[in-house]
Amino acid sequence: MSIEKKELSAEQRTEIITLLKARFEKNMSRHEGMQWADVQAKLEASSDKLWSLYEMERTEGEPDVIGYDDATGEYMFCDCSKESPKGRRSLCYDREALEARKQHKPENSAIDMAAELGIEILTEEQYRELQKLENFDLKTSSWLQTPSDIRKLGGAIFGDYRYGQVFVYHNGADSYYAARGFRGLLKV
Repeated sequence: MSIEKKELSAEQRTEIITLLKARFEKNMSRHEGMQWADVQAKLEASSDKLWSLYEMERTEGEPDVIGYDDATGEYMFCDCSKESPKGRRSLCYDREALEARKQHKPENSAIDMAAELGIEILTEEQYRELQKLENFDLKTSSWLQTPSDIRKLGGAIFGDYRYGQVFVYHNGADSYYAARGFRGLLKV
């Protein structure tokens, strides 16, 4: 099996960096005290991460910087689309759930698609932290990394924002809905 090389053309690199810069400058409340020049230097040194951000954007995630990891020196990018990314909906939770479906299988699973994009699905804690920046998923929901004890029993968790609160619920991991996708996190 050959591995597809994940590279952007010079035009695509310029396009995504320009777009990320505009979003960064428009939403300073998400990353107070950070400077775009520092973020851009990291991006330009990480072509594989830049490819992942391009894919996050292509699937309508609207990635933006939401934090900085002092321990690793990495910027944290997360999908900041108001609703769950349109290009990542109608997915069951993982490969096991996808294979368990006998009929009406979705095209992919959230876990597999995240791996293909080179990103991680948000944990419940990360999702709650994201919701402190602003409210997301007011009409949609997003799959979250599911604890193994829940997954072993056939379930998976997802979150949304309703009635002024962040809610985390459960569903069968093999379920999928047009209004449920997933949000990703990428450290650069």
